[in-house]
Amino acid sequence: MKGLATLAALTILLGAGLHAQVVTPDSTRPTVIRIPADTGHHVGPMGAFWRSFLLPGWGQAVTGRHITGALFTAWEGLCVYMTLKAVDEKNYMETAGGINVDAKKQEIQDWAVLWGFNHLFAGAEAYVSAHLHDFPKDLKVRAIPGGVGISLPLPHP
Repeated sequence: MKGLATLAALTILLGAGLHAQVVTPDSTRPTVIRIPADTGHHVGPMGAFWRSFLLPGWGQAVTGRHITGALFTAWEGLCVYMTLKAVDEKNYMETAGGINVDAKKQEIQDWAVLWGFNHLFAGAEAYVSAHLHDFPKDLKVRAIPGGVGISLPLPHP
């Protein structure tokens, strides 16, 4: 009985300082907190360019364009493979008698040029995509009667 009286006294004493929450119409609405985009890990345009120039697809991966980066990497692999294959075929033709060696040398040069252009284009694409990193992704172009329409949703204030 003494324990129950003590518990009742503590409840009364501690509960005396509590007040009921006043609910107003505005307090029931959820509060919207706008958090700025994380720009701490954003790579600059020249950083993205040099990454993709050195290793095509790296700059695209850093800027969040993974499919584009994978395509540049796949094309890089194809160019490397075909260049090495043409060099091997040229070496075989030279040991077999030298027939059509000039055509194989031209093929090697062609693949090497494509390889170089892949590096340049990957770097340029990474540079541009790093510049457009903060551009809204909801831009839509569609056909409308009498022309082409472009819609760009604007943020609500």
